Amino acid sequence: MLHLRTCAAKLRPLTASQTVKTCSQNRPAAVRTLQQSRCYSAPVAAEPFLSGTSSNYVEEMYCAWLENPKSVHKMAYCQHIGVEFMFINDLEQCQWIRQKFETPGVMQFTNEEKRTLLARLVRSTRFEEFLQRKWSSEKRFGLEGCEVLIPALKTIIDKSSENGVDYVIMGMPHRGRLNVLANVIRKELEQIFCQFDSKLEAADEGSGDVKYHLGMYHRRINRVTDRNITLSLVANPSHLEAADPVVMGKTKAEQFYCGDTEGKKVMSILLHGDAAFAGQGIVYETFHLSDLPSYTTHGTVHVVVNNQIGFTTDPRMARSSPYPTDVARVVNAPIFHVNSDDPEAVMYVCKVAAEWRSTFHKDVVVDLVCYRRNGHNEMDEPMFTQPLMYKQIRKQKPVLQKYAELLVAQGVVNQPEYEEEISKYDKICEEAFARSKDEKILHIKHWLDSPWPGFFTLDGQPRSMSCPSTGLTEDVLTHIGNVASSVPVENFTIHGGLSRILKTRGELVKNRTVDWALAEYMAFGSLLKEGIHIRLSGQDVERGTFSHRHHVLHDQNVDKRTCIPMNHLWPNQAPYTVCNSSLSEYGVLGFELGFAMASPNALVLWEAQFGDFHNTAQCIIDQFICPGQAKWVRQNGIVLLLPHGMEGMGPEHSSARPERFLQMCNDDPDVLPDLQQANFDISQLYDCNWVVVNCSTPGNFFHVLRRQILLPFRKPLIIFTPKSLLRHPEARTSFDEMLPGTHFQRVIPESGPAAQAPAGVKRLLFCTGKVYYDLTRERAARGMAEQVAITRIEQLSPFPFDLLLKEVQKYPNAELAWCQEEHKNQGYYDYVKPRLRTTIDRAKPVWYAGRDPAAAPATGNKKTHLTELQRLLDTAFDLDAFKNFS
Repeated sequence: MLHLRTCAAKLRPLTASQTVKTCSQNRPAAVRTLQQSRCYSAPVAAEPFLSGTSSNYVEEMYCAWLENPKSVHKMAYCQHIGVEFMFINDLEQCQWIRQKFETPGVMQFTNEEKRTLLARLVRSTRFEEFLQRKWSSEKRFGLEGCEVLIPALKTIIDKSSENGVDYVIMGMPHRGRLNVLANVIRKELEQIFCQFDSKLEAADEGSGDVKYHLGMYHRRINRVTDRNITLSLVANPSHLEAADPVVMGKTKAEQFYCGDTEGKKVMSILLHGDAAFAGQGIVYETFHLSDLPSYTTHGTVHVVVNNQIGFTTDPRMARSSPYPTDVARVVNAPIFHVNSDDPEAVMYVCKVAAEWRSTFHKDVVVDLVCYRRNGHNEMDEPMFTQPLMYKQIRKQKPVLQKYAELLVAQGVVNQPEYEEEISKYDKICEEAFARSKDEKILHIKHWLDSPWPGFFTLDGQPRSMSCPSTGLTEDVLTHIGNVASSVPVENFTIHGGLSRILKTRGELVKNRTVDWALAEYMAFGSLLKEGIHIRLSGQDVERGTFSHRHHVLHDQNVDKRTCIPMNHLWPNQAPYTVCNSSLSEYGVLGFELGFAMASPNALVLWEAQFGDFHNTAQCIIDQFICPGQAKWVRQNGIVLLLPHGMEGMGPEHSSARPERFLQMCNDDPDVLPDLQQANFDISQLYDCNWVVVNCSTPGNFFHVLRRQILLPFRKPLIIFTPKSLLRHPEARTSFDEMLPGTHFQRVIPESGPAAQAPAGVKRLLFCTGKVYYDLTRERAARGMAEQVAITRIEQLSPFPFDLLLKEVQKYPNAELAWCQEEHKNQGYYDYVKPRLRTTIDRAKPVWYAGRDPAAAPATGNKKTHLTELQRLLDTAFDLDAFKNFS
């Protein structure tokens, strides 16, 4: 069970065996002849071959070589290491791998290296045994059966550090996490042990998470290389492999901020389970980001803990391919399979993997073929489902015992030295256990994986609870507008249609007006001037799905020649990154979330091609973005742009499902907050888990984007963006509403005739987004401008109780109705109604004007769509519509 099936390469026939035999009396000459004759399928390195003359292994390999060259391949590929690389379509890379495995005598370790390996195995094994002794009935998802993972990871880190890496970002599932935290990242043992104390009082920092989901950040000296190394383990949910793209995004950001354009300083290591690696599609999506220009992290080392079972599922039920790692073949990543009961083979493979990543800056996979000594967790009985397998496992001698016996037999260590190493680590654990009893409060911030030094105060609080004006001077607005409507590169030919678009932009600037695209341009450009890096990512975002953005111009005469005017705004501006993504939502949104983790001084946006595309990234939204701060005390300012609106184009791509985002908001619909507190609006933002807005004007969109950065803290921002409003003649904003002193309007009140004579208003309609323009058009057609007031709620969550209370009080004789174009069981109604009722202390009913409940988001029939729209408008403006319900 534990012996690895090999995947030896198909080898070219050897044609110079006679030449080899004639050189048997002269070893150096034999080596030279082998090299010159090219009879061997890879270059033979003479130095390693000759340097190990005292090794029995080398003698065996040399003799075997002379007698039968093919036997060398047996010794390279038919023992405890199997290598998959022949599918790689690069000869240099294939030859590099061959040299690493086919050169005789390469897998040699000094006695000091063997003792270090033994000490690391002792720590890995005894840590699990200590936890088992102290907390036998607690889940910990132990590493028993793959204890070699700890020295394997340390070897990868040591070799990478030796090659210049000073920051390693890691992601992993639950199995072995506590051991990795303790013995790789070196988190204080007492901090880990105190997590098992059921009497530990939780600090008021959110919900927290279980100990085997938490992350960590630690900077220390690497003892092997004597260089500083920073290690970060990203916190993650139980959803297997969901952290993969998050780690990639965080790695990319750290590389970006330190100018590491080749990935020589910052790298990532991803750990996987075998069943999840084969079964979770996000693995494939993440692999396909690995070599894309704006997403590459220049190589990731993947380590698969292949215990040959997924909870209770056999491999034959879990995958259709021979190996769980076959998905890695799609990006030409070499795959090194190794028997985990051979620690020295594991160490060698890990060294080669680290060297591969350092040399070629491409992904590589290490498949640790091992077993799981216990059940899925320590409370589980694996004999229920795998009785024969576990009978064999029960007989299996632990790898530490095997390796210790081997080293004692070799004379590398003696039994007393081995026992002393064990007792020394046991003592460390006992002392840490004693100290852990002094911990009374669980501080989740001790497990923070992405610190933002200097952004908060020393105790982690915002430096203020106010937000400056988000307006800009007219000069700045005009300058950005002029660049946005020009081509700042000489001899650059753009498409004729695009020339007309830029000319239209120029006319808007002359008229001191912005549309949606120009408002976004001005928000971005102004933040770049202030040193804020902006990254906009998603499918087709460079042009924009609706051909409105055009942030990347393409020369019509020169292939691949492009221009990004946004990067030509100011002399010392921050860089602007706009990048079309792969057709992955799950992977790309996870990547951008990880990118946003690295620094608070960046505006990171992900735009869905259509709003409902976010549902294939639901795991990232549900597990990371919505509860991230509550679970892991980790603020994140990522922005989601979700095109939304019923345009009569069918059920797909109509609704961004606002009801889902609103249902996950953490504010209480039945409690009216203290409206008198200072900076009420900012305090609301600080207390919420995310911000949800639906802007009806380009100016408000401009303000909310700038507010996202000017706030003294970070919250995810969900923006339902329009489609038809992108070119709607009424969806324009004057510069006057964007000048210094202006702010984002959480509510836009009625400003027409109804507002001048509020006592005569019979109905106050509340709405959000695009439907406002349908309502105003219908109101004008019916001549009801004095009878019906329309108030727009631009920020849905946190709910603007204070402003809406003023609106209701302003129109004392008006009945209240919520109007939306979405179906009644969708959209905003179920969120808004109880909060409006709480605002007015339930003094009046809040009526509904909109589409009836439905299973689909929208009809696929244009006529039906228009009929439904007219019906909701009729209801909204029929002042007797709700009489029978009173």
